[in-house]
Amino acid sequence: MSVYFLTGGTGAVGSAIVPMLLAEPDTHVHLLLRADSEAALAKRLDGLMDFWGWRGDADKQARVTAHRGDAAQARFGMNEAAYADLAAQCTHILHSAGTVRMNLTLEDARRSSVGSAQQILALARRAAEVGHLRKVEFVSTLGVAGKRPGILPEDWQDNAPAFHNTYEQAKFEAETLIRSVIADEGLPITVHRPSMVIGDERDGRIIHFQIFYYICEFLSGRKTLGLFPDFGDVRLDVIPVNWVAEAIVASSRSPETGGRIFHLCSGARQAPRLEELKDWVRQAFRSHGLGVPPGIRLPRGWFAALTGLATRLAPEQQRKALSTLPIYLDYLADQQGFGNPDYTTWLAGRGLTLPQARDYLPRVFDYYLNSKYAP
Repeated sequence: MSVYFLTGGTGAVGSAIVPMLLAEPDTHVHLLLRADSEAALAKRLDGLMDFWGWRGDADKQARVTAHRGDAAQARFGMNEAAYADLAAQCTHILHSAGTVRMNLTLEDARRSSVGSAQQILALARRAAEVGHLRKVEFVSTLGVAGKRPGILPEDWQDNAPAFHNTYEQAKFEAETLIRSVIADEGLPITVHRPSMVIGDERDGRIIHFQIFYYICEFLSGRKTLGLFPDFGDVRLDVIPVNWVAEAIVASSRSPETGGRIFHLCSGARQAPRLEELKDWVRQAFRSHGLGVPPGIRLPRGWFAALTGLATRLAPEQQRKALSTLPIYLDYLADQQGFGNPDYTTWLAGRGLTLPQARDYLPRVFDYYLNSKYAP
């Protein structure tokens, strides 16, 4: 019997993990969900059951237990009896919760990332004391690289780089905490650093449209009158959500992955160039009957100046979309790559090979465009 405790079950990664876990008939999953009341908790769980297509599956429904709480609160907001019962049962802990917002204060970002890491470690220690704990999977981000140039290796960072935002800094600090606990206490923790998570390789499905899809809207040119900065040779590393979920689930069943870091990403060579991605996006919009303006490439400085002016002059309904462009441009300006030889070697040892972006992106675009722009 395997008993998993999972945070972030309503997120892109967590919602893809649960069906993989319950494919094993002797697995039970405890989900930590934010909700203001028991009624709201039941509604959130019902929404997940709909997403998974389990409304009529009594067996799978019976093997999911939802808990109302917050990953950053002491005992996750549970009372002592419920928390003690969870720790006594728990064999695996999967932490995929996170507030992916780039404009939080550093205090709030730390509460989300470092605070939740502290609570995950507290549960892991308690479960280990009982004697049932087998593995902990900690989902971080490649954003811990910050503005570090070059290729980020699958290893701990000894020195904090400059960061684009507070989200990255707080995630780096959470990893530093995890590193010290692995070294000092020997807890069986694997750290996973996904790149930009997108829809399922097979059908494009994803529970929420996140940053990648806002970038696609930008790359379509529909929000910038066809104006684009010169992207040069910059690449955007993306990975389908099913590959991220598969790695985390497989790692949870492999004691030998403890203490390791996996970069769940396409990698520096396989990540698509932004200029290439822009062409694919614009073609996808056209194929769905959505007009795109002619593309005009500008030097990056000119583009930044024009969008700044447009933000001040645009109608109110367009101002918000334009105001987010500097955030994306900051990311899209980096000549940065991510090494993933440990991850790809581990995949190869299990007979798996990462797919090429050009093969799955059409399905990702189709799902998004059909969902958002369906008549």
